[in-house]
Amino acid sequence: MAEKNQQAWAPTNGYTRRSDQESGTDQSDHELKRKKRIKLAIYIAIFAVFQMIVIGVFGAVVMKAKTPKFRLSNNVHVQKLETNQESSPSFDLSFTTQVRIKNPNFGPYKFDGTTATFTYQGATVGEITILKGKAGMKSTKKIDVSVSLNSTNLPNKASVGSELSGGTLTLGSSANMNGKVELMWIMKKKKSTNMNCTIVFDVQPKTLRSLECK
Repeated sequence: MAEKNQQAWAPTNGYTRRSDQESGTDQSDHELKRKKRIKLAIYIAIFAVFQMIVIGVFGAVVMKAKTPKFRLSNNVHVQKLETNQESSPSFDLSFTTQVRIKNPNFGPYKFDGTTATFTYQGATVGEITILKGKAGMKSTKKIDVSVSLNSTNLPNKASVGSELSGGTLTLGSSANMNGKVELMWIMKKKKSTNMNCTIVFDVQPKTLRSLECK
């Protein structure tokens, strides 16, 4: 009788053991899937943060329009420098140099034509015309110019004589340039730039002493 009872319970115990194993396997599979989902969510979050960083850097560096630099080159060749320090002080000066437009942007800078004015103590002594053009991406546009200046129209020539007797001639040069920066060939942004230079010549050797631009 006892043997029959044991035989009768045997299948039931075996089924219970199989159910426990299947239940453990299901739980293991569920835990594994849960961990995979967590890893996937982490990877997606990392990728999203990386994309935001890339977009931020791209917007801050590539898509930000910077102001071009507008300068006179210090490569100045004096062709004529005649002065008079007697009763009617005067000067007559001619030289060649370059106007340089340095474009720091990731796209070309197309600028309008403009006029650069040369002054002595605020009074105009000459002008040059700069034609419209284009400075390429991350490059410098160089424009050769010839400059002719004289003191004919100066209202006060006494100060000219005082400076010339000291052996120097100090002039100013200024201009304003308007244009547009093309970023990635899809976006245009207006950008203006200014030139403000101080030029000092040595009268006796007839050479450039210094040229500083802001």
